[in-house]
Parts: sequence; structure tokens; C-alpha cells
Amino acid sequence: MNSPAPLKIFLALAILVVVSSVSYGIYLIRSPGGQRTLKFDERRVSHLTSISFGVDAYWEQNGRLPEQLTDMQGRRSFIRSANDPETGEPYEYRVLSEKGYEICAVFNTDSATLDREFPSSFSERVWEHSAGRVCFGLEAEVINEYKRGVPPAPVRP
Repeated sequence: MNSPAPLKIFLALAILVVVSSVSYGIYLIRSPGGQRTLKFDERRVSHLTSISFGVDAYWEQNGRLPEQLTDMQGRRSFIRSANDPETGEPYEYRVLSEKGYEICAVFNTDSATLDREFPSSFSERVWEHSAGRVCFGLEAEVINEYKRGVPPAPVRP
């Protein structure tokens, strides 16, 4: 028994819609390898953030920058890890001036190409990166202003 032509066209269109939807869904959620690569970059940014807080704390306590990241080991600091999560290699760190320093990492992805549900926060924009080796020039900052004699702001009801 032959199917009428409109039924064949409908079935062909339905199959096309299903295949297209599945393909688009896979594109949106990325492959497992792509997700893993993205997670490595997210962990790198998290590590670099904690390293910058650790350097700030070291500078505040010692009045100078650490010569190398290992100078902060064994101290109470914010550092989660000073090593790349994928390769295990230490992040590059270099003192540039009295308060200036540079931290470098190798990223798998370009943060500008990521689909975000919401705009990037200021702290995320500090760590925007391209794929490949990227260095961030930073400057040590006082973490706790109250220790430096800045009076707290009055609370008003």
C-alpha cells in the first residue's frame, strides 16, 4: 500500500525537525570534552583569583610582594592551588614593581566566546582571556581597610 504524498512530506519534515533539534541541543550543551575543557578554564580563573588574594595578603602583612608563589606556602593564605589543574605545572608569577606583579596561565578557550546567561561581573571581567598563554598584570591592594586606619562608615537607619 502506497502512502499519499502529503504523508511522506510530513514524515520527512518531522524527521528533519527532530534531527535539527537534537543537533542544536548538542551544540548548545557542548560535548563532554568541551565541558571538561571549559571546567579547566573555570578552575584556572578560580586559582588565579585566590592567588591574587594571597599576594594581596602577603603584601599587606610583609610590606612587599613574594618573590615567588612558594613563598606563601605554609602561611594562612587564600591560595587554593598554584598549579594548573590540567597539566599540574605551576602558574607563572613575576614581580614587576614594588606593588605590581604578573600571573600567567594557558587557557583552552576564549572567554569572550562563552554564552553567558547574564553579563559578566566586574571580577569576571578582570580575568577575561583568549585561548592560549595569557598574562594578567595586577597590583597588590589592601584587603582589610580597617587595619589601615580607615574608619568604618556610619550605619544609618
